[in-house]
Amino acid sequence: MKTKIITALLTAAMAVSFAACGQTEETTSSGEAAQQSTQVSESGSQEGAEATQEQTLTVWCWDSFNVDAMKTAGEIYEADHPGVKIDVVETVSSDIQTLVQTYAMSGELNALPDIFLMDDQVFAKYLQNYPEVFADLTDSGINFSDFAASKVANSVSGGRNYGVPYDSNTVIACYRTDYLEQAGYTIDDLTDITWDEFIAIGEDVLAKTGMPMLTNVQGEPDLLNMILQSAGISVFDEQGNIALVDNDGLKYAMNIYMELVQKGILQEQTDWSGYQGSINNGTVVGTINGSWICATIMSTDQAEQEGNWAVTNMPKLNDYDGATNYSAQGGSTWAISSTCSNYDLAVDFFNTTWAGSTEFYDRILTDLGAIATYLPAAESDAYNQTSDYFGGEAIYSKIVSYGSMIPTVNKGIYWSEEKEALGVALANVLGGTTDLDSAIAEAQATVEFNIGQ
Repeated sequence: MKTKIITALLTAAMAVSFAACGQTEETTSSGEAAQQSTQVSESGSQEGAEATQEQTLTVWCWDSFNVDAMKTAGEIYEADHPGVKIDVVETVSSDIQTLVQTYAMSGELNALPDIFLMDDQVFAKYLQNYPEVFADLTDSGINFSDFAASKVANSVSGGRNYGVPYDSNTVIACYRTDYLEQAGYTIDDLTDITWDEFIAIGEDVLAKTGMPMLTNVQGEPDLLNMILQSAGISVFDEQGNIALVDNDGLKYAMNIYMELVQKGILQEQTDWSGYQGSINNGTVVGTINGSWICATIMSTDQAEQEGNWAVTNMPKLNDYDGATNYSAQGGSTWAISSTCSNYDLAVDFFNTTWAGSTEFYDRILTDLGAIATYLPAAESDAYNQTSDYFGGEAIYSKIVSYGSMIPTVNKGIYWSEEKEALGVALANVLGGTTDLDSAIAEAQATVEFNIGQ
């Protein structure tokens, strides 16, 4: 049976590779990525090839945004380390996950790159299922206390560190200040508040402006999960079992979400495009999401929006022990493979850039808009620069400071299964096809079935 599974996975990996043949040259298929992790590119001079054979670190990551950030780190490191090359291979996130699983199950770990990027929401799952893939970084000299604790927790197992945090997943609340002013409010009225206070303001703003306060994709429980983490609420027990039924915190958070929708304070969209459009077209007051949403907000062609946005923290649960105004959403983390061709070089590379240089973070913030979870970056000049789009406020240093206050929560290894089940549960209750308790019980049963518990 195991042989059949491995064969199927290898076939899938090959299929992904063939499908990628029609992509642009900037995107390398998973098959090519695997080959580049063990072979030197034939392009360039023989002298360059010999150098890369001796001192090359191959990196897999997805999206031009992440690729450019890693290339920037490579340029900085290469400038002070002649003969070293950081070879960045753009590889789709799902392909990385497939190949990690494939090569782990087949025992072909040498086919993996030296460094790869892993989605925070699945890092723990792959670390638990395939621990042999990940290099232990606990005693590497990387100072993990320099990163937001909630971010570091995504790549910790058994008290050991297996990842280097990358982009900020800190949650922010962004609001149109011109819409708030029409209703007699300022951003200060929405700072450090509870959900009860937010709902009262939201009803008033809706009555006076006709604008819902928030937007979200229908059937996606992202905001629900943000509310849960803000209060340190987990939907998994200490043994990693799904724990939805009799979870008072979950029920409390779901009731908050449903009240937002039912009162028209939160407008649900049919898809991500609709979500983006509601922000860019100015049909909602704001949104609550990971800090990466700033790029979406600033992508509008409506010039009147510039200067009319502000950033603050999210509301917190009322009278709930451990509740805060801070949470996380999305993000990713770097890993060094256990078969890295030069572990010491890879560690030094990270210590020099991702885990040790505010100048590096200044550069990727200025050039790419990449926001860090590296806490020392908040003190740099670039992070303290003001944003004209957000009313002349230094939003980046604020975001980094928020990251240090996010509660750490047990997210389990079946995050994607939990997310899908809770999304269905919310949709069913809001659609009137079931009650909340029944929806939660059904979600619990669905997750248990899907993960074989």
